[in-house]
Amino acid sequence: MSPNPGIRHVGPPVERAGQVQPISPAVVVDERLVFVAGQVPMRNGQPAGDDIASQTHYTIDLIEAILQRAGCTLADVVKTTVWLVHAQDYAAFNAAYAERFPAATAPARSTVIAGLIAPVRVEIEAVAVRPSA
Repeated sequence: MSPNPGIRHVGPPVERAGQVQPISPAVVVDERLVFVAGQVPMRNGQPAGDDIASQTHYTIDLIEAILQRAGCTLADVVKTTVWLVHAQDYAAFNAAYAERFPAATAPARSTVIAGLIAPVRVEIEAVAVRPSA
């Protein structure tokens, strides 16, 4: 439980390699803003797919499931941050991303090239605004 009543953590806790991590899958602020932690395409300790398109779709599936638990959908996402391991993956990543976030309603996005801790090609975090009750 957060000491701030305006902050709600959405679980379950993140567990990696059998250890609970000090990471919340999402945090809801004042029941409006939803901050989804960076998600990577890992399934049962292995990368979920070999190519950037399948890894992108799997990562967005993870984000979508977390958003559902927080009362949102992908349509409520207003900002994403993307880390790609390889610059040459950008075009294929962008095409897969556009299948889930069409250009006309896509969230603001930052995309950077970076090394990742997990043996995957992409990591994505998201910020969403919950619909008014």
